[in-house]
Amino acid sequence: MPEARLLIESLIGEHRRLTALVDALRTAPRPAGAAADARALQVLFEEHVAKENGLVLPLLAMAPEVCLAELLADMHHRLASDVPAADAQEDQNIKEGQDMQEQIEETGGCGGVCACGGTEETAEPELDVREVPHALRHATVFGALDAVPPGTAMVLVAPHDPLPLLAQIEQRSPGTFSVEYLERGPEAWRLRLSHR
Repeated sequence: MPEARLLIESLIGEHRRLTALVDALRTAPRPAGAAADARALQVLFEEHVAKENGLVLPLLAMAPEVCLAELLADMHHRLASDVPAADAQEDQNIKEGQDMQEQIEETGGCGGVCACGGTEETAEPELDVREVPHALRHATVFGALDAVPPGTAMVLVAPHDPLPLLAQIEQRSPGTFSVEYLERGPEAWRLRLSHR
């Protein structure tokens, strides 16, 4: 995505600074220096994550050729396979990563194995976008829809009848989602978006 090139280059630079701060923290000779490095690391990391979530994720969610669910599955696989250890432990990690990948492919979710604190939900997930900033609202919905496996649904809660959003969803994924209104205002519109 050419329009994201400078943003990504700056984030890569931040990765380098984060690594340098971790190394400095590991080798800090005095507690005061370690505390300063730890605080700098915390501030930079929090800002970095905010940029990834607030800028990169919406860009990816708006790109029709990008599937956030596949990116998440790939990240889980890479993290599970990239733990340095003895050969036996590394083989076990790779096997666990493959098992996790298979579980993600089968269930469409993490099943609680990613340490995110979540488990595979049996009820339809509900996305309430009333508090999401308007500039990010549609991208947030697109990202969530990318994670809805075929044969399942999610419930969208919006502050108004989201007709422009529904048109964009249809344009982005023709015939993929059916829409059923569960509530029609005046304070909230609730819609079930079913992945056919």
